[in-house]
Amino acid sequence: MAKKTIITAAVTGAWPKKENNPNVPMTPSEIADDVYACWKAGAAIAHLHMRDDNGNGTMDKNKFIETVNLIHERYPDCDIILNLTTSGDIYATDDTRLEHVQILKPEMASYDCGSMNWLNASLFINSPAFLERCGKLFQELNVKPEIEAFDPGMIANAAYYLKKGVLKAPLHFQFCMGCANGIPGSVKNLVFMKETMDQLCPGSTWSTFGVGHSAMEIMYAAVALGGHIRVGMEDNVMYSKGVLADSNAQFVERAARVIREYGNEVATPAEAREILGLTK
Repeated sequence: MAKKTIITAAVTGAWPKKENNPNVPMTPSEIADDVYACWKAGAAIAHLHMRDDNGNGTMDKNKFIETVNLIHERYPDCDIILNLTTSGDIYATDDTRLEHVQILKPEMASYDCGSMNWLNASLFINSPAFLERCGKLFQELNVKPEIEAFDPGMIANAAYYLKKGVLKAPLHFQFCMGCANGIPGSVKNLVFMKETMDQLCPGSTWSTFGVGHSAMEIMYAAVALGGHIRVGMEDNVMYSKGVLADSNAQFVERAARVIREYGNEVATPAEAREILGLTK
């Protein structure tokens, strides 16, 4: 039986705007339509950020509520897994970062397992107190944490919180490769991240993406190493060098081709739920 590979579509993110690529979805309506198109193209998970009316990243719970409701109302046949960010605005309070999770109770939400400098311009803070609160809340609400690791130390943090009971096995990691001030995107570094996870958190599942020029290298390596993959305009607005992406679905379609050419099959949302141990 061919291995199933999960595609996550990260359609918006917190920073790219229309001037970077006019096809970036920004409004709840645009995001909802984009998620559906990605699902049709093969994505099993949609990782969602929101934008305010000026196009900046926001953790406004009302934007999340509107977007999620639009997806369900417009596309009742769409069974894609929704993975809501808890890190869409570096200036948001801890309370604001979790309000939408408490209201919507999504199947998944991001769990950034450490703090770091961000783009050499600001601080991305995930304090021990916030991570403990977040992990306990997710368990209470039956929300699966997607543990975003920007360097190997964040994997060690996850192992600590697993031992402490803040996180619950089996864990699911998203290795964020090539982000500014995080681990650079390369096959060597991806292998190191996977080996660190296997040593500290055995039995975990994982996905990964590469920002910018590392995108294709990381995607191919992830499939070869048995991982899952994330694509979309949160991480890259260029489809190839000098060529703007037409849509997020275009990224998903390419990922699906790579998976199938390798001999794997693209996981459906139902299959992704089984792989990740989700209960819808």
